Amino acid sequence: MGQVTLANKISIVRIILIPFFIMAVAYSRLDLALIVFIVAIISDGADGFIARALKQQTQLGTILDPIADKLLLISAYICLSMVESIPQHLRLPPYVPIIVISRDVIIVIGSIMIYVVKGDIKISPSLVGKITTFFQMITIVCILVKFDHSRSVWNATIVLTIISGLDYVMKGSKLLSENNTFKKAG
Repeated sequence: MGQVTLANKISIVRIILIPFFIMAVAYSRLDLALIVFIVAIISDGADGFIARALKQQTQLGTILDPIADKLLLISAYICLSMVESIPQHLRLPPYVPIIVISRDVIIVIGSIMIYVVKGDIKISPSLVGKITTFFQMITIVCILVKFDHSRSVWNATIVLTIISGLDYVMKGSKLLSENNTFKKAG
């Protein structure tokens, strides 16, 4: 799997921060949850920058980084839809985490299918995927700072999440269909 680089260690720290975020939200310490979440977001940018700057990009890093991102976001979306101490107008309705999680599950299943059929897969986020992740993170920050127009932000996030999910499905379908045409014998 490779050496555990500084960038990989930062991704691991991001995963370790997740229970602290969950506990802060569960105990209605949204201020503390915000700090933990922002540290996690900064570490997300830092690990990628460090990996590229120090030429420490590894197979482990390509797995750890998106796992850390997804675990953090999924945990945040579930928590912020369930915790009753968050004012009702700020609390995420259950369909929001369902849409976010469903997209990620579809991407994972599609990636597995591509790997099984092709024997190899190159994971690289699309531009719309990166924009979606940014909006997903901003949605969490808006709720934690009790931004009154959070609903508008999460509605934009839902639209982007659906669009990026469809984008990944179309790209995955194209990958599966490439070089899979059967030639007639003769």
